[in-house]
Parts: sequence; structure tokens; C-alpha cells
Amino acid sequence: MRRSGSLARQVLLVGRPGHRRTESASGATTLILPEHRAADGRRTGQVRLRRRARTVSVAPAIAPAASVVLPAASVVAPAVVVPAAAAVALQSPESSPASAAPADGLAIPLLPGDPTLARRIRFVLVNACTVGSLVLGMSAIFLAVNGVSAKWAALCLIACVAFDGLDGALARKLGVSSPFGAQMDSLADMCSFGIAAPVVVYAWLGGSAPAWLAVPACALVAVCAAIRLARFNVSPKDGRFFCGVPTTMVAAVLALGTLIEPAIPASVRVGVVALLALAMVSSFPYAKLARLLRLPPWLLVLPVVSALIDYRLTFAGIVMAYLVSGPLVWLRQRSA
Repeated sequence: MRRSGSLARQVLLVGRPGHRRTESASGATTLILPEHRAADGRRTGQVRLRRRARTVSVAPAIAPAASVVLPAASVVAPAVVVPAAAAVALQSPESSPASAAPADGLAIPLLPGDPTLARRIRFVLVNACTVGSLVLGMSAIFLAVNGVSAKWAALCLIACVAFDGLDGALARKLGVSSPFGAQMDSLADMCSFGIAAPVVVYAWLGGSAPAWLAVPACALVAVCAAIRLARFNVSPKDGRFFCGVPTTMVAAVLALGTLIEPAIPASVRVGVVALLALAMVSSFPYAKLARLLRLPPWLLVLPVVSALIDYRLTFAGIVMAYLVSGPLVWLRQRSA
């Protein structure tokens, strides 16, 4: 009865409003009064609010973290592409490209070797001959264009040939040969022999040959001269033969032809001009002047005697013999 009475009493107490039954960890039943419930409710609410605050605060924390990682990856990629020079400049301002470049990198010495005063004077003297050849070539153009006289223009071309041979001989004798002098000589040759010579020849042929024949032949001389000079600068040199007729010799032949005026038809003159132009870019070996001087003496005396009889015919014969010598030497080298 006591147990039942106590049980009934507990049931009645639990059924009252504001009371709740809980179980402890040991299984005992405890009664919670209203003030305890209110306190417990406040604690539970605080815990829930804290949990909500934690969930709300965690969500924004994750978003910035993700947004920070993406720019970090995008910043690392361009950093790899930064040039080495810029990276070095950023590390040390003293080693910027402007200060790192050598001050004498752009000042290439024109005269290799010891730049003494005597060598500089010799160097200037040699290049003065090259400049003189260039000025004479321009003078020949002016004389031919103004219609003064084709023969005076031809005399300027012959003087160009003399100065062109003089500067090379002086450079070797005085010991001031240089890559600058070689390039300067090629440019002067292009002006004097590649441009001035065709202009003078056109002024000579203008009155006798039709323009549709003279213009292509003279233009062919300029084109072939440019090709030959460019090929000469990059090709290996042979001490015995020229690879093709040199531009200096072609200009000398054209100038002498203008002065001598051989008695041949105008169409034949145009053909000879075109043949000389093609001979410059040919691969036939032509003997140099030093090799020609070693020929038997009777071969050297024969042209002199022939010139006393008919210098025009002798000149034409010498030119044709030299042009034919290239293919003959080439055939001899192939058969050997």
C-alpha cells in the first residue's frame, strides 16, 4: 500500500502544470519545479542560440576562404611568366637592364687592333679612297642625266675603278683591313658600278638603241651587280679565280666601250651589255689580274700590237676572249 500510495502521489504530482519528470543517469526519478524549468529553458535557448550563431558564423567564414584561394591561384600563375630580367630588376634596382648593359656595347670599334694615331690616319686614308669612288660614281650619274656628255661620265667611271683598286691595295699594304672597310667598299661598288654604270650606258645607248631594249639590259646590270656583291660578301674566297666576272671589270668594260664606241650595231651593243650582266652572276671561274700577268710574254705583246692596228677591234676581241675563258676553265676543271 505504501508503494502504491507513493506511486499514486508521484503520478498526481507529475500531472500538475509546470512540472516535468526527468530521469537521471542512475535511473532515479526527479521532479523539476517551475523555476527549474524556466532556468533550464533559458539555458537550452542559449545553447540553441549559440549553435545557431556558430552555424551562421561558420558559413561566411568558409565563403571568404574559398574566395581567397581562387585569387591566390590566379596570382601564382602570372608570377611564373615574369621575365628573368624583370625579376632581377625587382630584386636589385641597381641591376636594371639600362645599368646592366655595357656602356661600350653599342660602340663597336671600326678599326680592329691597337687604335694608335698612325693607324687611325691610315684607316681614314683608305676609306677616303672608298668615299672618293662613291663621289665619282654619283658625279657620273649627274653628268649622264643632265646630258652633258656620256664620255665624261665614262671617265668618272674609270676613275671609280682606279679608286676601288687603290683602297683595297692600300688597306692590305698599310695593315688596316677591317670588316667595316669591306662593307663600305661593297656599298660604294653598288653605287658606282651597280647604278652609275647602267645609267651611263643608257645615256650612251639612248640615241641609237630603242628604249624597250636598252632599259631591260641596263636594269639587268643593276640587279646582277647587287646579287654578285651580296654573294661575294658571304662566299668563300679563292685566290686564283673569281666566281663570275667582278663588277669592277664589268664597269670598266662598259666605260671603255662608251669611250671607244666600237663600230657595231646598237642591238649588238645591247646584247653585249646583257651578256656582261649575266656573266657577273655566273659560276664560271675567271682568272684574276695577277694570274693574267703570269701569262707568256708573247700573249701580252699581241694585244698591244693589235691595238696599234685597230684598237676598237682589239678591245672587242679581248672582252670576248675573257668572257669565253670562264666556261673553258670550267670545262677543264670538270674533265680533270
